[in-house]
Order: sequence, then C-alpha cells, then structure tokens
Amino acid sequence: MDKIAIIFRTIRNHGGIWNSLKTLYRVDELKSGTLIGEDKYGNRYYEDNRHFMGRNRWVIYADRVGMNYDGSQVPPEWFGWLHYKTDLPPYKDPSRPKYKWMMDHQQNMSGTNQAYMPYSTTRPKIESWRPPQ
Repeated sequence: MDKIAIIFRTIRNHGGIWNSLKTLYRVDELKSGTLIGEDKYGNRYYEDNRHFMGRNRWVIYADRVGMNYDGSQVPPEWFGWLHYKTDLPPYKDPSRPKYKWMMDHQQNMSGTNQAYMPYSTTRPKIESWRPPQ
C-alpha cells in the first residue's frame, strides 16, 4: 500500500495525471523531490535523499526548450552542485566568485546556425570533382 501512496503523491506533486504524463514523455521518469533552486534560464533543480547518491539530484529543463534540451544548458555553478563538487547551491555559497569580467554562460551551439566555424586560408588538399561543361 505504501508504493501506491507514493505513486499518487508523485502524480499530485506533478500537477495531476495530464502534467505527469507530459513530464514522463519529456523526461522519461517521474521523480518527486525538494525544489532547491532555479537558475536565470528557467531550469529547476531538485534533490531527494531517498534515492542513492548520484541519482538524488536532478534538473528539469525550462519549458521553453521543449524536447530540445542538452546538458550544456546547465550553467557552471549549478553543474558543480549537480555533480557533488559542492553541497551548497550557488545562492548559498559565500566563496563563489563573481567578477564583472566573467562572461555569462552560453550553451553549446554545435549543430545550429550559430555554431563556430573557423575561417581557413589554406587551400584544401582534396578538391571536389566538377563535371566538364
């Protein structure tokens, strides 16, 4: 009976059956935990110490990215918390440096039209075949 109560509590925590099905489709599992914080990109970070270490901290990516989420969308300060480099979330860590010269986090843009493409001045060793006119 305890397992059934946990299932119903998890469904209730996700906002009902419909929202639970959407979360299950998007994330492939339903977990309930304590909301630890949210970053400026809308990602929410959770923790539940009933799970074993390595599975007890997780991120739910912002709804605006839909199914197009990627691990590079997690900023470095939350990456450290997710991977146990620190036990303090970024907003509670007094030793976290923040200088004005530090750049804002940007996700990996590979595979998009904003990907970095270096410009080369050397002639390619292999040239493509062009049919005669």
